[in-house]
Amino acid sequence: MATALNSKPVPVKTGAAPFLQIKRVVKQFDDVFAVDDVSLDIQQGEIFALLGSSGCGKSTLLRMLAGFEAPTSGQIMLAGQDLVGLAPYERPINMMFQSYALFPHLSVWDNVAFGLRRDGLPKDEIDTRVTQMLDLVQLKAYAKRKPHQLSGGQQQRVALARSLAKRPKLLLLDEPLGALDAKLRERTQLELVDIIEQVGVTCVMVTHDQEEAMVMATRIGVMSEGKILQIGRPSDIYETPNCRFVADFIGSVNLFKGTVEVDEADHVVIGSPECKHYVSHGITGTSGMAVHVAVRPEKISIQTTPPRDDERDSPEEIGMNVAQGVIKDLAYLGSLTTYHVALDGGKTVVKVTHTNAARRDTTQLTWGDRVYVWWCGSDVVVLTS
Repeated sequence: MATALNSKPVPVKTGAAPFLQIKRVVKQFDDVFAVDDVSLDIQQGEIFALLGSSGCGKSTLLRMLAGFEAPTSGQIMLAGQDLVGLAPYERPINMMFQSYALFPHLSVWDNVAFGLRRDGLPKDEIDTRVTQMLDLVQLKAYAKRKPHQLSGGQQQRVALARSLAKRPKLLLLDEPLGALDAKLRERTQLELVDIIEQVGVTCVMVTHDQEEAMVMATRIGVMSEGKILQIGRPSDIYETPNCRFVADFIGSVNLFKGTVEVDEADHVVIGSPECKHYVSHGITGTSGMAVHVAVRPEKISIQTTPPRDDERDSPEEIGMNVAQGVIKDLAYLGSLTTYHVALDGGKTVVKVTHTNAARRDTTQLTWGDRVYVWWCGSDVVVLTS
């Protein structure tokens, strides 16, 4: 799972009002709240991702921004303009659909020019804008081709060029890369970000693909059951999730049930059936409080010998954050090997990912090996909900 920010940071003017403001928006279908009291501020130039599983409300929220659905209550402001009540064609917004919705009988050029012609722009201006857009998406040489003569990635870029040609204030992307195969999707993610950043348009995208959101977005909002559970940069969402749902939804995570035994300003000790957990930061809690300890698989070390004292972050951690078990499953994935270790007691299985840095690893672990798994207190997140 990628965790690095690939997008450039968005400059925010001190005291500047958010470019897009979603204020306590609710969308109710009969007795079901598809979107439940969502508030969100997005700055100009951001690429903001709404991330969640099917049915969480992210697409409904996007459709309300586009004007295809009306909110039951709440306010949507774009650059100071109230959008609620405006028809889709009255909004300075364009939406790119997962299917791309290109006209099969029109050439690439005419697909990009279609909306401009509908708006009655002069022919010279249409020609200039279409040329600029095709140059931007590097498809000028394909201007006379029909959509079926293009690859999936090329069709996606035509759809983007058509969306940007009208110079919208806000670009909406609905699962923008969902129709592409895995290899092409990986390459196209960064191409799409580069194009959006060159134009400087503010963008809201909807995706269920965690990696897509992590790679493309400046910030992410994780949704579940109509609510936004956490908003933050990709690295913040991944490294410091605020609840079990976010921790489990973004990447892989090991969760241990435990009870707070010590809660000091600079550290916490949590008891669990697997081991004692030392956390090198405090939490707002009380002794005896039930919590979950979250540790990412790549933060865990695995070896046949116990960790040395000098490998620990601090002397206080010695004897903590370590457990023994047996490798029950493993998967070699080229750059990584994933181990599933059944800890002593048989009730907990820990997932560990190990980077295959050397071409030939003479210390390769295998099924049935008895091992120690351990981690540092600075890599532990305590979740109270």
